[in-house]
Amino acid sequence: MKHVLIVEDVKETREWLSDCICEAFPQSDTYKASDFRSGLYAIRHSGVDLAILDLGLPDGNGVDLITELKAKSPKAMIVVATVMGDDQSIISALSAGAQGYLLKDSPRELFIAQLQQHILGIPALSPSVARRIVEHFRQTAPELEKLDGLTARESEVLALIGKGFRNKEVAEKLDVSLPTVASHIKAIYAKLNVRNRAEAAILAQKLGLT
Repeated sequence: MKHVLIVEDVKETREWLSDCICEAFPQSDTYKASDFRSGLYAIRHSGVDLAILDLGLPDGNGVDLITELKAKSPKAMIVVATVMGDDQSIISALSAGAQGYLLKDSPRELFIAQLQQHILGIPALSPSVARRIVEHFRQTAPELEKLDGLTARESEVLALIGKGFRNKEVAEKLDVSLPTVASHIKAIYAKLNVRNRAEAAILAQKLGLT
């Protein structure tokens, strides 16, 4: 592991993560970024083999950094280190391309061991996160089956609804007419058995489409 990027806005936590990296991978070079902007600069201008990213940054969302890094360095390993252990944060990060998700309250020894195992192909997941992932997919399995009945365009519309876009904005983004959007939404409601836009948006978020 040659080049490691840490993106964390809290100085004490950033140093704690750096110490863990030094112990886990003594021969690595570590670059520390304190915010989204400096993390993005490092991603675009430096080689990254392993990135340890926080999600809650003062000037941006860590999920966007994950997306940027996957586009720039597809082989880079990405592990989220955060206090955010809710389903939406976990699924969004993993869907964007993160391979690991560790909570910052993990004991130091466990945190280091999980990073080392991650390099060997064992996903770095805090025990509570692993349990939430299993439970999430158990609960969403029936809804995931329903998605198979949607067309590709209907899935795109549902994802945009989940992000809070109104019909006019959906039409502009997909370059279609308002009546076409309305027709897609009507079909989505019928196929997913939802009654209104709010239920459709919640389902889209639950399934990680956003």
